[in-house]
Amino acid sequence: MPDNAPGDARDSRDTGEPAIRGADAPETEAERRRRRARFLRDLAEARELRARVQPRRAKAARLRHAMRMRTFRW
Repeated sequence: MPDNAPGDARDSRDTGEPAIRGADAPETEAERRRRRARFLRDLAEARELRARVQPRRAKAARLRHAMRMRTFRW
């Protein structure tokens, strides 16, 4: 088996990701929240990058969103 095989505890320390757990160990609430926060940070970063790379499309998306919010009934 190679040294950098998936699930190896050594490679998880370097990446900040937890090692792959066994089927008998459920994910804790804190781990789930931490993973979700990381995902949301990455998603926001990707959206910012897309807005910088495609300013015309991002502007059109902002205008569409503003129109949806103006016409939304509470």
